[in-house]
Amino acid sequence: MRRYSLLRITPLLAAALLVSCGNKDQSSGSADDASQKPKVRVEAVRVVPVDQVSTFTATVEADKVNNIAPAMGGRIRKIYVEVGSSVRQGQPVVAMDAATFSQQETQVATLRRDYERYKELYEVGGISRQQLDQAKTQLDVAESALGNLGENTTLTSPVNGVVTARNYDPGDVAGQLPILTIETMNPVKVKVNVSESYYSRVVKGMPVEVQADALGAETFAGKVSLIYPTLDPASHTFPVEITLPNGDQRLRPGMFARVKMNFGTNDRPLLSDMAVLKQVGSNDRYVFVEKEGKAIYTLVELGVRLDDKYEIVSGLNAGDRVIIQGQSGLVDGTAVEVVE
Repeated sequence: MRRYSLLRITPLLAAALLVSCGNKDQSSGSADDASQKPKVRVEAVRVVPVDQVSTFTATVEADKVNNIAPAMGGRIRKIYVEVGSSVRQGQPVVAMDAATFSQQETQVATLRRDYERYKELYEVGGISRQQLDQAKTQLDVAESALGNLGENTTLTSPVNGVVTARNYDPGDVAGQLPILTIETMNPVKVKVNVSESYYSRVVKGMPVEVQADALGAETFAGKVSLIYPTLDPASHTFPVEITLPNGDQRLRPGMFARVKMNFGTNDRPLLSDMAVLKQVGSNDRYVFVEKEGKAIYTLVELGVRLDDKYEIVSGLNAGDRVIIQGQSGLVDGTAVEVVE
């Protein structure tokens, strides 16, 4: 009888032990799963006003560039200035050969005497009105030619500026190149190509900030002075000219410049730069958004960088919980544990 009882009890004990062991294994497995989840920190996306600042590269240019050359060729007698010389408007800078000018002066004097004599004859009826008019026309043409020769004998600067090039020496015969190049230094200008998406937002007189690499971090204030009316169909940009006061002439034509244009503000998501990752093999940027305990792969488009944060143009909304630490090695859908 006792043997029968033991036989009945033994299978029950075995079953109980198996159940107990199974529960212990399941409990241990759950604990292991929890400990294996990647621990991450998250940051909620905030929407804030963000200045829409775009930076363009450009080259400083003179506001005006004048090439000094005679209308007719000739021999150069004297050059009064050197490269780097400052000149005033109307200042003589080059003297050309005056032989032709002297000949023309003699001819004008002769025609003027003839005309005075013809006037006297006309008053006493010695010649017709037509003959007097012909004499006057000849004198006017000769005087006009003399004036042109005068302008091409003594060449003057049309602007206040600086001589930036000299291509001949006294005694040379002027050819195809200009004798001198004179450029204005105050003001100067830069020209940038702006994306067509900003066409309606660029206005004449708009303030602009310019920085020249050669002058370090110093900035110069300028204004939009000209907006070109047509767009480039290939690049979908339009040229904009910016004028900069340059009284101390520190900005020089040819300097490399960076132009910052502020197109106002937009309310955009702002996110820590620690959250943004770069897709291998492309320029795509992405983040992981934590949703219901999982890391969700999300492509984003970046805007401007503000200190240690990025403006997010698209891909995120206010309140999204973005993983900023612990995202290394994550894949889409990975279960994660959020820690503070």
